[in-house]
Amino acid sequence: MRPNSKDDLVRVQAFSLAERAAVYRAIETRRDVRDQFLADPLPDALISRLLSAAHSAPSVGFMQPWNFVLVRDPAVRQAAWEAFSRANQEAAEMFEGERRDTYRSLKLEGIRKAPLSICVTCDPDRSGKVVLGRTHNPRMDAYSTVCAVQNLWLAARAEGVGVGWVSIFHDADIRALLGIPKRIEIVAWLCLGYVDELYREPELAVKGWRQRLPLEELIFNERWGGD
Repeated sequence: MRPNSKDDLVRVQAFSLAERAAVYRAIETRRDVRDQFLADPLPDALISRLLSAAHSAPSVGFMQPWNFVLVRDPAVRQAAWEAFSRANQEAAEMFEGERRDTYRSLKLEGIRKAPLSICVTCDPDRSGKVVLGRTHNPRMDAYSTVCAVQNLWLAARAEGVGVGWVSIFHDADIRALLGIPKRIEIVAWLCLGYVDELYREPELAVKGWRQRLPLEELIFNERWGGD
């Protein structure tokens, strides 16, 4: 490993006020889109920018464990929706009373409505058996892949593109549908498409499922539970 040289480094300066505001706005107004997608296709150049943002994510040991399976075929998306629908019916039965009714009232049509789906996967073998930074926490590859998802999501918000994360399916169904090898972990099925409106607050908060927790209740000082 060669030592650093001055040519490897760039001077760090804070963003301008406008640039900072844009970053925080993307973070604060990002939403999980379930049903508001428009049918208009996303341009290839835009998709490339979103994937480049995802690929710029941090990764432990610089292993870059992600792959992105782009799914545009309506027939494949329909099959994925059917896998989701079966699992979603199972999920509804796990809740009781009004909670079950509220769950069933949520519109979860992103797979069929969004013109593009991206299945984000994690390859645990990309950097070999022993990976810098993963030596004592084997999940760091998956955590790194989630960083790629977040990068893509924030870039999409800046581009006026909605993203929905589908997690309700049996892994084996999606694995078989897309031909994903057993050793590869499925991290996320993302639905992407233009939207002309977003909820002011997270949809589950608006619809009474759960409210945002106060930040001050989640912060400890020096040790767990510390004031």
